[in-house]
Amino acid sequence: MNLAKLVPPPSSTETFKRSRQRFVPAASGCYVLTTFLGVVLYIGLSNNLQRRMGEHLDNPDKTGETELGRAVLFHWIEGDNTNQIERTWLNIHLQNEGILPVLNRIFSPTSA
Repeated sequence: MNLAKLVPPPSSTETFKRSRQRFVPAASGCYVLTTFLGVVLYIGLSNNLQRRMGEHLDNPDKTGETELGRAVLFHWIEGDNTNQIERTWLNIHLQNEGILPVLNRIFSPTSA
């Protein structure tokens, strides 16, 4: 599924690289890891987007190659209703693909 199908759309994007982590805010929000072409690989939420990006950069599962490509972009939207946004994004992906994004292993507790 392509990033363009997510509602609401992420409002910011940064390259998924350690050198760009400092440009991601230490704020609450929902985020998406995508390929260069915008294929959604992972959907998540965090109370500190900058820290969470670093955690993913330390995880070989998130930085490695998948059957859909490699995560190269980190998109996010800041806000207080992150549980609702994450649930909506996961449901949109499920409706379009019939499965969770390839790097999401289980439903988030807020996805039920």
